[in-house]
Amino acid sequence: MTTRRTSLIALVSALLTIAGVVLAPQATAASLVEVTNFGNNPGRMRMHVYVPDTRPAKPAIVVAMHGCGGSGPGFYAGSEFASLANRYGFIVIYPSAQQEAGFGKCFDTWSDAAKRRGGGSDPVSIVSMVTYTQQRYGGDPARVFATGSSSGGMMTNEMLALYPDVFKAGAAFMGVPFNCFANAADYPPGRSKCTGGSMNRTPQQWGDAVRQAYPGYTGPRPRVQLWHGTADTLVPYSLLQEEIEQWTNVFGLSQTPTSTDTPKPGWNRRKYSDKVEAYSIQGAGHTLPSTGMAAVALEFFGITSR
Repeated sequence: MTTRRTSLIALVSALLTIAGVVLAPQATAASLVEVTNFGNNPGRMRMHVYVPDTRPAKPAIVVAMHGCGGSGPGFYAGSEFASLANRYGFIVIYPSAQQEAGFGKCFDTWSDAAKRRGGGSDPVSIVSMVTYTQQRYGGDPARVFATGSSSGGMMTNEMLALYPDVFKAGAAFMGVPFNCFANAADYPPGRSKCTGGSMNRTPQQWGDAVRQAYPGYTGPRPRVQLWHGTADTLVPYSLLQEEIEQWTNVFGLSQTPTSTDTPKPGWNRRKYSDKVEAYSIQGAGHTLPSTGMAAVALEFFGITSR
């Protein structure tokens, strides 16, 4: 019986191939699957997706983005999101940036196209990945989240600014405010005004940058969680304050935290209502997320609880 069934499956597969029907691979737990035709892809990006075997009918989607010089599969292997997906039943999209920035491939957060909703480049490619995942795997449109490290943290802020109707919340590790980079020449460390250590705009200026990215939008904005190490010199710790100013202004909140605490030794947290929270990690360099931080981000998203 097993031999006959296997032969029948092989025959059906062959007939479908002859007919020109190509079935997309089904992702399973412990398997990272690459998707090659996921829709409009002006950033020429690669997409990998991790779909656990056990999940609800409409699982949440987390877009998890690597740092410069990294890749989607590298961030899959080096972060805790996939193991947590197995536990909590959400889907993880791992985009791979293809734009060279002088020291490896980074997500485009500098071009004019990337600063306008629907303008093109990497943000449009990432939204295509989300749409594909919703259609292919039944992902819940009301529970889409963004997170990332360094370049991926920068792109997290980017996606929340450009597509507030797509993303419910985001967690940016070692990022910069949206529209911090003037252009491609401003991106590499060493000659960047954004990451040079002296970037200082007013909350109103930062907030206006977000509002101008999607003119006329009046709907809800995604909640924002921000993380930075106090000893980070590559993306200076001072930029955490600029991010805070940007998102509190977008929400119309005071610059004064509504509460402060230390959830773990060395983790100092400031909350601004329930919309924005910022973690200062004492003594940490350009090394986030470290152990346990992915789970805290997921709790903030509402996917899990501590």
